[in-house]
Amino acid sequence: MSDVVTSASDVVTPVVPARKQRVMSGMRVTGRLHIGHYFGALQNWVSLQNDYECFFGAMDWHGMTTAYKSPKEIAPWTREMIAEFIAWGVDPEKCTLFVQSQVPEHIELFMIFMNLTPMGWLERVNTWKDAVEEMKANDTHNLGRFAYPVLQAADIAIYRAQKVPVGQDQVSHLEISREIVRRFNHLYKAKLPEMTPMLTEIPLVTGLDGRKMSKSYGNTLYLTEDSEKDLKKKVNMMVTDPSRVRREDVGEPTKCSVYGYHKLYSTAEDLQWVEAGCRSAGIGCGDCKGRLAQNLEKISAEPREKKKELLNNPTQLDSIIAAGSAKARKEAQKTLDIVRSSMKW
Repeated sequence: MSDVVTSASDVVTPVVPARKQRVMSGMRVTGRLHIGHYFGALQNWVSLQNDYECFFGAMDWHGMTTAYKSPKEIAPWTREMIAEFIAWGVDPEKCTLFVQSQVPEHIELFMIFMNLTPMGWLERVNTWKDAVEEMKANDTHNLGRFAYPVLQAADIAIYRAQKVPVGQDQVSHLEISREIVRRFNHLYKAKLPEMTPMLTEIPLVTGLDGRKMSKSYGNTLYLTEDSEKDLKKKVNMMVTDPSRVRREDVGEPTKCSVYGYHKLYSTAEDLQWVEAGCRSAGIGCGDCKGRLAQNLEKISAEPREKKKELLNNPTQLDSIIAAGSAKARKEAQKTLDIVRSSMKW
């Protein structure tokens, strides 16, 4: 044994890394993803997974609120959604990637939250009030849609998430979740985290016809079109500046849907080419669409192949889903232990 005495100043105190803040986000399963989903959430997830402890989910119970007449479609939609998440950069090794229905604790916490949420809180939710007529028309005016904010609160709280990435228009939705958690904590002297918004700037992505992108309008550009041919066909359907009736007519790019996509997908050099060419009639709308299709294909080709690879290897995809959902469930069970203990139930 050494006789050397080490002074206190020589002792190195190990540095304990700060615990990463926890983020939760999910997408409702309603069918194929379109590019609005990418710019609205997925692009941000890929960035967040490097700096936060992230839980990202395919929310199939939420999908049931509108697809209850055709539930057989939900499972394949869910698997395709997970494949697309991974194809576009969400890494199951960097985050917890799960399917909502494979973590039944979501529903248990939802039932608890349902019983302490006043109906008036839900009646004042803008999305409910604004969509009532539409929901009646398509027969989705149901209790599931009405209680959607309560399940959303449970989805976040079940992982004790501190942060939720949202756009400015979704902050009011998150406030309902905060109020529900706050009420639970008050009633049972608990300490579930009150989630806070991570404001995300979301660019406006219009549909092929210049209106809001919506499956009901049939104007969507899928995030991953099935082939380059399908992609070009969709781009050629895009509405352009109505003042350009003939090839020699000058136009204004800001009045053209195609230009909006160029701003998202094209280089600064291409943007200048589009602006100058359109305003001088130096290029036609076909030229502009052709360049956009090329740029979209450059970005989409690799994810398309990755998605196909995953869907063609169901064993691998199912293994990823099962592992991520099992990991999520362990954390959810910890939360329910806290919840039951707080309630003395």
